[in-house]
Amino acid sequence: MELGLKDKVVLVTGGTRGIGLACAKAFLAEGAKVAVISRSPDNVDSARAELDGAVGIAADLSDADAALAAIGKVEAALGPVDILVNSAGAARRTPPGELSPAHYRAAMDAKFFSYVNVIDPLIKRMAARGSGVVVSVIGNGGKMASPVHVPGGAANAALMLVTAGLATAYADKGVRVLAVNPGLTETSRVVEGFRADARLAAISEEEARGRALSKLPMGRFAEPEEIANAVLFLASGKASYVTGVSISMDGASAPFVV
Repeated sequence: MELGLKDKVVLVTGGTRGIGLACAKAFLAEGAKVAVISRSPDNVDSARAELDGAVGIAADLSDADAALAAIGKVEAALGPVDILVNSAGAARRTPPGELSPAHYRAAMDAKFFSYVNVIDPLIKRMAARGSGVVVSVIGNGGKMASPVHVPGGAANAALMLVTAGLATAYADKGVRVLAVNPGLTETSRVVEGFRADARLAAISEEEARGRALSKLPMGRFAEPEEIANAVLFLASGKASYVTGVSISMDGASAPFVV
């Protein structure tokens, strides 16, 4: 299917690892002009080896000024951003007995503000031009509560409300705002979750992984490339009437009717 993404300017935050990296590769394969942002300069350097022709920028997106400066560098290099894919940041998974208010604040900085600090300036620029797409990768923990992911789940739930609210606010400005909610996906972030589950249940990390796998009707975890494929479709003109929704991609582990 021709998605019409050639020469589109795409910014992928968190685009140096996991789902974000898979998205960046997929957009490049479609002929898009891609920039990635990561907090880690080392991750940016290593990603450049896999992302031929992509612009790589190191920035802490939880800082609004740093996020704005990074956007400026992207647009100076490639032009106005047509598509924003948010995949940066993740809240640390922590057993409930170890939580403190500081964990909740850290989760909002790591996940919520790392997204909002980029969405806010870019969506206003998109609206002024009359076109643009924002697709956020938001963990399914925002829909299904987990005892080891309460602060992160709260940040994810807040991002889903932002997605729906901004989609409504900017629908008549030619801007679409969507999200995908991956379940367990083969990334380093999921490994951290297994470690937290293992501590809570006093079991091995491998046993925690096995328990999680046993709950998946599809019998396997998602691959980052599968999430990226959905992101590409939603960002393309083929999904031109889809906006304001957060789409679960969890292998039917938590089916529900909206």
